[in-house]
Amino acid sequence: QVQLVESGGGLVQPGGSLRLSCVASGIFFSLNTMGWYRQAPGRQRELVARISSDGIINYVDSVRGRFTISRDNAKNTVYLQMNSLKPEDTAVYYCNALSNVFGSWGQGTHVTVSS
Repeated sequence: QVQLVESGGGLVQPGGSLRLSCVASGIFFSLNTMGWYRQAPGRQRELVARISSDGIINYVDSVRGRFTISRDNAKNTVYLQMNSLKPEDTAVYYCNALSNVFGSWGQGTHVTVSS
């Protein structure tokens, strides 16, 4: 069974930074494309960044240049460094393998950007 544990969220002022972490188990982590998703109140969950097994990275336009996704296959962990945060980045952030989006999800980590 896939288990995903996200951490690192919190309350930050506009322009601030946070680093999110996600530990995955129950999957062949190193073989999977991993993604960070977010769901803002009243909105659908969206994929904001993904990193393939061989390190190819893609970002949604709204976060490109501000967010950086990375992975540590030895630790089954994917990270999301978020800089220059904006109020519109406020959401619950989740990670998942793209192959598991119709499966289980973690509890997410809350990010609130507010002054």
